[in-house]
Amino acid sequence: MQTKIGIIGGSGLYDIDGLQDASWQIVDTPWGAPSDALRVGRLGNTEMVFLPRHGRGHVHSPSTVPYRANIDALKRLGVTDVISVSACGSFREDMAPGDFVVVSDFIDRTFAREKSFFGTGCVAHVSVAHPVCSRLGDACEGAARAADVNVHRGGTYLAMEGPQFSSLAESKLYREVWGCDVIGMTNMPEAKLAREAELCYASVAMITDYDSWHPDHGSVEITDIIATLGDNSKAAKAMVADIPGRLGATREPCPCGCDRALEHAIMTAPDARNPDVVAKLDAVAGRVL
Repeated sequence: MQTKIGIIGGSGLYDIDGLQDASWQIVDTPWGAPSDALRVGRLGNTEMVFLPRHGRGHVHSPSTVPYRANIDALKRLGVTDVISVSACGSFREDMAPGDFVVVSDFIDRTFAREKSFFGTGCVAHVSVAHPVCSRLGDACEGAARAADVNVHRGGTYLAMEGPQFSSLAESKLYREVWGCDVIGMTNMPEAKLAREAELCYASVAMITDYDSWHPDHGSVEITDIIATLGDNSKAAKAMVADIPGRLGATREPCPCGCDRALEHAIMTAPDARNPDVVAKLDAVAGRVL
């Protein structure tokens, strides 16, 4: 199988540089329209697909991003590996604005989003005990270091609903009691849906601020975030350009099992499955259905 990399760009990253033979492609999905058209092209010998999570011009809030349509569209285009690049706040003194974090785990505190492709008519339960692919994480870490970014390998990402930033009490809870490392608004349910679609997924969180816990930095100011995003997006584009060479053009079976996540996950008996529901799952679960 050939490697095909999908990049989901968050705040500040609405395109990537250097794509050859690139074009914007509209993709229809059973879950509605994705956040935007998808930028399809290649870097060297590797096919790549770029999707701006919030849409060009930043038209989607974290709660209204069409997460299911986005993941379905990537899978429908043949993507094998998904890398999320997103802005985040930091709960750690040593994880400073401008640093990148290759996320290793999540706590999902979102509540206003559809979180699964499955449901009544076709029930499935996938494991997200280890929600990110370590093979992809290795590539992201190496590429970030090559881009001269101060990168931290591993960290727990608290996914909040937003769109408001944390209160001081919330920030202290997530930091001091729950032991989270960074906070953002978009990696959930994205990571869960990628697992359901049997896609390898890694998240690179670009730190823009210290949330509201830090006594010397006060509350989060959007003007400060935007200023840091400018520098982060340049580094992110350099990182993305380096990733294909680290993954290689040929895709072997994932050692983490991400590409086989549905192997024993579907609970509904074949004769009890709703045909309309099954039809909607043609891209994300066609391998097992």
